[in-house]
Amino acid sequence: MFRTILPSSRVKRCPPLVAPDGKTFDLLQKISAQTLFWNMCRQKHYRLPQQTPDPFLPIASEVLDVRTPAEFAEDHVPGARNLPVLSNQERVKVGTLYNEDRFAARKLGAALISANIGSMIQDDLIDKPKDYSPLVYCWRGGQRSGSLGIILSQIGFKVYLLEGGYRTYRQTVARDLQELPAKFKFLMLSGMTGVGKTYLLHRLQEQGEQVLDLEGAARHKGSILGLWAGETQPSQKAFESSLRNSLAQFNPSRPVWLESESSKVGRLHIPAHLFEQMKAAHRIELHVPMSWRIQQILRDYPHLTQDTAHLKELLQNLRKFHGGKKLDSWFCFIDNGRWEEFVESILREHYDPAYSKSVMRNSHGGLDVTTLQVDSMDGNYVQRTLLAELLSLGNRLQS
Repeated sequence: MFRTILPSSRVKRCPPLVAPDGKTFDLLQKISAQTLFWNMCRQKHYRLPQQTPDPFLPIASEVLDVRTPAEFAEDHVPGARNLPVLSNQERVKVGTLYNEDRFAARKLGAALISANIGSMIQDDLIDKPKDYSPLVYCWRGGQRSGSLGIILSQIGFKVYLLEGGYRTYRQTVARDLQELPAKFKFLMLSGMTGVGKTYLLHRLQEQGEQVLDLEGAARHKGSILGLWAGETQPSQKAFESSLRNSLAQFNPSRPVWLESESSKVGRLHIPAHLFEQMKAAHRIELHVPMSWRIQQILRDYPHLTQDTAHLKELLQNLRKFHGGKKLDSWFCFIDNGRWEEFVESILREHYDPAYSKSVMRNSHGGLDVTTLQVDSMDGNYVQRTLLAELLSLGNRLQS
């Protein structure tokens, strides 16, 4: 929080510091006052937090994100706890003042942060044991995280500050999403809307298989009607964080199951390197009778049958593809509660053609495909037969 400026008289009295190569520094010429301050900490003149470039530091007791709730909601290190040293409104107030009077803004910021840290210690940290070792970060590893880090260090906790703050974490996510996908063999369930791809992925996950749930991370089923009931999609950054976190926990010696998607799930983009691996993945094409697909859709989208006005509003997005006459026929099915007829019509006339085009557009010419004809998606059949067949196929493809 505070920049330390030491007078030259104090600098001269400070003992010389030794570099890794054994040479001593000329303190007056070679290092800044801030560097001196940190090195004095190492010589036990002061107790200050330690810097680390690792946003996943395994020895940290927990991760504290001291940014505003709005910044935290957009994205954060997985598992981090939000203890903001400035509220959303306070940050705006300080930032506005900073454009007019930097010194006044620093005073106001110091006053607000000090008060908030006091409340934070009393309300959230008072019961922490002496060996508590948090990793603290803010936007760029500056004054907000430094303020809390210094005070907690002075209390006696061993505190780590993330160098570069959240920006370092984002760089890590971007790098890992370029490198991790190439380490895995992906097995992709595909098939037209309603064949039960997500249902089967969840059953595979229950069997201990590695599953990358793209729709779960995106809170969206990937279609015009696909937004989860009562949900909003996460930010692109949070989506990428979720995918990176999943991939980082997988074992590269085992296959990773996922379902076919276009390059976007709702409004979110699948990271480019991951999508390239998906396009080259072995595809398991599921064929399920239309009657089962209709029932699967009605189970997956109960909220749409309960809010017909919202359903009609969503269907208006398809007017440019199918025209007003087709929409009127769908509205007629809806108004008369003829849900099975509505679902079959929209599958045959919109979703199935769209799926076929997507497969052609997003698949490499030499893509390997295994076709499975599934006569039933009955729970007993899935557990006793279909899952065993998928697992056996996965083992053969992995070997």
